[in-house]
Amino acid sequence: LLSCRLYCEEAKDPKRRSCLTVLAQALDVVVRSFAPILPHLAEEVFQYIPYKKDSEGVFRTGWINVSSAWKKPGTEEAIEGACAMRDSFLGSISGKNALEYEVIIVIEPGLLFELMEALQAEETSSVSQLNEIMMASQTTLLSELPKETPADANITKGTFLINLEGGDICEQSSYKVIARPIAKAKCPRCRRYTSESSSTPCPRCLNVLAAKGST
Repeated sequence: LLSCRLYCEEAKDPKRRSCLTVLAQALDVVVRSFAPILPHLAEEVFQYIPYKKDSEGVFRTGWINVSSAWKKPGTEEAIEGACAMRDSFLGSISGKNALEYEVIIVIEPGLLFELMEALQAEETSSVSQLNEIMMASQTTLLSELPKETPADANITKGTFLINLEGGDICEQSSYKVIARPIAKAKCPRCRRYTSESSSTPCPRCLNVLAAKGST
């Protein structure tokens, strides 16, 4: 998830920038957390943080102060739900390379489906947040099983309990995860199976390379 955003996206792409923001916030919290126990190490790390504009030190800039903007309702439940489906997917392919597969997630209309739509607006995507969490090359989000699903398809079923607003909103939803080998070739740049040819980068990588060439 991190490596794809950091090394495959364009330098100024919002996905890459948001990833850097999360890493910066996590580092700040971790350093301040162990500062009372390991003061010298914390101070050294703090002084080498490149984006810090002040030089007062970790002990003069206050304790942990996380903005309320990070506490977006539904985000935690969406990530936990996606991770539960990822576990079902990875369990169904028994240790094989997840990038060699595409995933179809089937969820009946409801709160869980809406949370997954927040992670993937398109029906099928190879660059969405949901696909990054699934660790596959492509993810499709549907509200019902495709009509062409074969009888011997690798279908894993599961349930996920959503608990929002301190328990005021509670809903248990069922889902199905279908894993099937992807028919596309491996992209020589991002290493995902999203290219039409093994010698040609995938559409996402072609766009990034084109943007680099125009700057």
